[in-house]
Amino acid sequence: MNSIDKLKWRYATKKFDTSKRLSENQIDILKHTFNLTATSYGLQPLKLIVLKNQEIKKSLQEHSFNQSQVTDCSHLLIICIKTNIDENYVDEKFDLEKKERGTPETVIKDFRAFLKETISTKSTEETEKSSINQAYISLGKLMTVCAFEEIDSCPMEGFNSIKYDEILNLKALHLKSVLLLPVGFRAADDMMSSLKKVRIPIEESVITID
Repeated sequence: MNSIDKLKWRYATKKFDTSKRLSENQIDILKHTFNLTATSYGLQPLKLIVLKNQEIKKSLQEHSFNQSQVTDCSHLLIICIKTNIDENYVDEKFDLEKKERGTPETVIKDFRAFLKETISTKSTEETEKSSINQAYISLGKLMTVCAFEEIDSCPMEGFNSIKYDEILNLKALHLKSVLLLPVGFRAADDMMSSLKKVRIPIEESVITID
């Protein structure tokens, strides 16, 4: 399949085959996909939880409007935002750049100072909103790579993030859950898989300016 065919193949999977599990290689691809996603200023204010434990998934289902994808999927991907984005975090990122690239401080000091000042002037709500916007970028990237790897997925916003954070003890990790992506393989009897994909005509959804 070409790129468009693979995107047409993708749909929001409603029923997963509980007998099938992603391989370690497939999970590794998704981990790298998340880690390589572009973020504002390259700060990576996100973290991905890859949850396989079935008992924990079951405990989360009731806080996900009882959507069965949470428990029936092979792995539940939970995209979180970091709640400790501050000047120290900026220093950690620039220090990593110096270590990995050998960039001298004289080259990055002005940018370092700019980012520290920018972050210091933002409220917690503003910082979290920016991070959430970037979480959606990572979700889109994961969904696209899933389609290319023929891994089924179902993006989900419908869950109680407060309960998720409690059960997974995310506050202690300076994290807050914001998006879910169950991944696995579609069940043979998932009626949604055979339905025609419906989109408005491309001539109406895209404006071309020559």
